[in-house]
Amino acid sequence: MLEITKDLLKKSYNISETTLNLFEQAMKDVEEQFQLYDEIREFNQLKVLKALQEERISDSHFTNSSGYGYGDIGRDSLDKVYARVFNTESALVRPHFVNGTHAIGAALFGNLRPRDTILAVTGSPYDTLHNVIGISGNENIGSLKEYGVNYKQVDLTSEGKIDFKKVEEELLKDDSIKLVHMQRSTGYGWRNAFLVSELGEAISFIKSIRDDVIIFVDNCYGELIDTIEPTDVGADLIAGSLIKNIGGGIAPTGGYITGKAKYVEQAAYRLTIPGIGGECGSTFGIMRQLYQGLFLAPHVAIEAVKGAIFCARVMELAGFEVLPKYNEKRSDIIQAIKFNNPEKLIQFCKGIQKGSPIDSFVECEPWDMPGYNDQVIMAAGAFIQGSSIELSADAPIREPYIAYLQGGLTLDHAKIGVLIALSNILNIN
Repeated sequence: MLEITKDLLKKSYNISETTLNLFEQAMKDVEEQFQLYDEIREFNQLKVLKALQEERISDSHFTNSSGYGYGDIGRDSLDKVYARVFNTESALVRPHFVNGTHAIGAALFGNLRPRDTILAVTGSPYDTLHNVIGISGNENIGSLKEYGVNYKQVDLTSEGKIDFKKVEEELLKDDSIKLVHMQRSTGYGWRNAFLVSELGEAISFIKSIRDDVIIFVDNCYGELIDTIEPTDVGADLIAGSLIKNIGGGIAPTGGYITGKAKYVEQAAYRLTIPGIGGECGSTFGIMRQLYQGLFLAPHVAIEAVKGAIFCARVMELAGFEVLPKYNEKRSDIIQAIKFNNPEKLIQFCKGIQKGSPIDSFVECEPWDMPGYNDQVIMAAGAFIQGSSIELSADAPIREPYIAYLQGGLTLDHAKIGVLIALSNILNIN
């Protein structure tokens, strides 16, 4: 680090010499890991570029439709580009999805019917899906449970892996199981994200027992972190958010669903209505951002991964338990840090907010956020509200007080934000 940069950090953010020493050691330690992810970035950049070229995208696709949106070639061609990127039959990419949970909900509601059963095999789904499924909160609010869809869950083993034996037992004894749910990312858990190869092993196992079930993967936070995606290893349907990895920090809103055509079509009927599906939906003049965001996504996603790797190492050097370790293979952009102390957790998140380009002057506080059962603190000074491909950190205020850091449009910003957050903690000791 340049001495002039060190001086600016000290003066502007009260970064201690101890923190800067930890920074320099961490950067030496992570160099080899950074090189590995540079290779993945280059592969995925080629894959995205080829998909855009094969669909012959031009500026005529940067459409500005209104009303019904019939014949929006930009929208329809973007679906085809996504299908190529994810190696699938069909895709539904829309600004009308308000977040990743909405996209996942459309996929589930579209493909499940009364008396069907969901089997979650990677433990409890992310908190915001609990109300969708009807496993917590008010189940009479239009949840799947209210519509007569049942839910079963196989908890992970003590090693954080899928319990194949129990999954087999459930599949063999319950023929109402229509859809198997897998979550790639850690969510608010203390485990590593599932590698795509691990998901592929589980998918092959499940299909060998019941080839009639739909394998659905919540792909949020995981896109473009590997050279393959869940649809490359047998997933029938996946979904995610455009304000996470795949939007490249440019997409202003939206989500995607991709997979087998019949399942994507059913999801489209849930997003709009049966008989119309993906044929309607004006795009408000944002098609250029969606295309450009996808093009930038391979680079931006790896910048976020590098920020997470750096965070893991510097926080570990500072004495905190982290997951994953800096030198473990990753499958999402999330870095978990265990504080075992609510004040340190809160001060870490406040430090991330302080290091943000937007709303840096704001003090984030824990609050009763809709869709969550615990109070949640969220640090997110982003150009796009709620964009977790931009540097952010959030945490439920519950033991053992784990913060989940994600995003960073540039590695440089991620480093600065993490240093401010770490210094915030060290300054209270």
